[in-house]
Amino acid sequence: MPVVATAAWAISKSVAHHFPAHGTGLNRYATVLRGVEINSTFYRHHRLSTYARWAASVPDDFRFALKMPKAITHERRLNKIAPLFSSFLEEISPLGDKIGPLLCQLPASLSFDAQLGDTAFAEMRARYEGQIVIEVRHKSWAAPAAVDMLEQYGIDRVLADPAPVWQKSDFTQAPFYIRLHGTPKIYYSSYCDDDIHEFATLLAAESWCVFDNTASGAAVENALTMIKELRRE
Repeated sequence: MPVVATAAWAISKSVAHHFPAHGTGLNRYATVLRGVEINSTFYRHHRLSTYARWAASVPDDFRFALKMPKAITHERRLNKIAPLFSSFLEEISPLGDKIGPLLCQLPASLSFDAQLGDTAFAEMRARYEGQIVIEVRHKSWAAPAAVDMLEQYGIDRVLADPAPVWQKSDFTQAPFYIRLHGTPKIYYSSYCDDDIHEFATLLAAESWCVFDNTASGAAVENALTMIKELRRE
């Protein structure tokens, strides 16, 4: 079954009864969901001991998706990132085989540059063979040359909602990583059952579906609905 996750693991009171009453927030979350997306890695560093504690808090089949630091994507803007990327990999290494996809979210102002992209993705792949996904927000990334380059380096395109660049119709195969930010109000709006059903039909067994509409507490509720929907199929 696809991995259904949320951005971070906050459990709102409205859905608390679906989770154990005792344990840390991550302990409780991981008894129901099989993955989580860590966004805090975009903003700051964490201690090695923090990652080790997280890894020890979850089942063996649980996975952490991790957002690349803004120093890589927004400050360096993919330029000369090898040392930063290596440091990031070293920092998250205590998660071991519980590391899931690495999320590269680019700023809306960063357009596709073939030379820059080729160098950056080669540097990433020289250091990391695992799953990397990319969420872009500049229309130039819709160009066939950009899509071909990502395929060359085995980097999966994120289907986001709202979708600033790649639409559902742009995926000839099931998207590996879907990020649902909330529509119409990003980070706040909850998804109705019909919307969740529609996204569920796009998922393959190895796909990830991440609810990022956390500001209103809707993410976990929507994730639980998605799990029910997938189990009915």
